[in-house]
Amino acid sequence: MERIVILISGRGSNMQAMVEAGLPVAAVISNRAEAAGLEYAVARGIATVIVEHRDYATREAFDAALAQAIDGFHPELVALAGFMRILTEGFVLRYRGRLLNIHPSLLPAFPGLDTHARALAAGVKLHGATVHFVTPQLDNGPIVIQAAVPVLAHDDEARLAARVLAEEHRIYPQAARWFLEGKLVIESGVVRVKGDHPQQLYAP
Repeated sequence: MERIVILISGRGSNMQAMVEAGLPVAAVISNRAEAAGLEYAVARGIATVIVEHRDYATREAFDAALAQAIDGFHPELVALAGFMRILTEGFVLRYRGRLLNIHPSLLPAFPGLDTHARALAAGVKLHGATVHFVTPQLDNGPIVIQAAVPVLAHDDEARLAARVLAEEHRIYPQAARWFLEGKLVIESGVVRVKGDHPQQLYAP
């Protein structure tokens, strides 16, 4: 069955966007018991699992437990939605080609943390969000879709982040749907969508 398991660490707003888009979310797994997104999932009858990273002595042990929890739901796709853990190479390779992430920048610009502050400091005129396949190198996998927002003169970090987040909620469900429909093809590290669907969006 074509199903999605979503990994979260906090509010899970991108997880909520996927659920509200009608995607088949089988389970929501969090590495933090206090993650607010778990309440949303429970309220909608979605299975939830907590794999608390602080309970494991090594990254490898945590990732092994996480993989066991994921595999219990036999998902077609694993989606990272604000999952604040750096995954081991072994974990990433286990789900190669079916592990997606969303990042709040126009990759390859501003990988890692504090993307909005860094974009403002750099003076860029376009910022945005990227859905990409996960590879062992952080924030470096093949790009599925991007959404760009203008950086305005009065922007601060919070205002810019809010506009980017709205675009995240548009493009992540779209990318997941394309994946489940078998429309994504990776050729020489570049993602194409069968049917010539646009892979870039621009917010006004």
